[in-house]
Amino acid sequence: MLNTASPLARRSSVWLVTGPPGMGKSTLFSKVILNLRSRGIVVGGCVTSEKRISGQRVGFRIRDLLTDDEGELASVTGRLGPRVGRYRVNLNDLSAVGGRALERAAKEADLIVIDEIGPMELTSPDFRRSLRVCITSGKPILAVVHERMNDPLIEELKGMSGEATVVVGLENRDSLVPEITRRVGSEISVRDTL
Repeated sequence: MLNTASPLARRSSVWLVTGPPGMGKSTLFSKVILNLRSRGIVVGGCVTSEKRISGQRVGFRIRDLLTDDEGELASVTGRLGPRVGRYRVNLNDLSAVGGRALERAAKEADLIVIDEIGPMELTSPDFRRSLRVCITSGKPILAVVHERMNDPLIEELKGMSGEATVVVGLENRDSLVPEITRRVGSEISVRDTL
């Protein structure tokens, strides 16, 4: 249970999840999404997943949570698009799947979720515009943000979240699922009664 000094103790329209790589942010995020959907909350937005071949990570996929449309976010074999580390970002799929997913969620969902907002996603002007649509939509947002990102959009989201930024670590990742589910679910229930 989180206390009043906890990052989630304050009501907010924006909740951010961050932490070092490999701490289980995306796993936590997936569990929260399932829990919220089981409560009848319409969850929209986009999530990314690793693409592996023979155990080696070769890229990332992006998926629209409302339509299940998928595309390639980035690949080690890509020849076009901005380079982030050893990957080339597929700006077409990022816009067609990720950007559209965000705009669709801003219109149709009770909650906008984004996993993640990081260096790859922010290379796309279209994705940035779609993120701006979400920020100005008035809909609640739950997002995973890259731990060390320094970007005006990330800073704006951090400002909107206030103290509702959670750092995931080995010691708290399992206990955060029910608490985030409860806090976000409560906020949406309150909004629905207004």
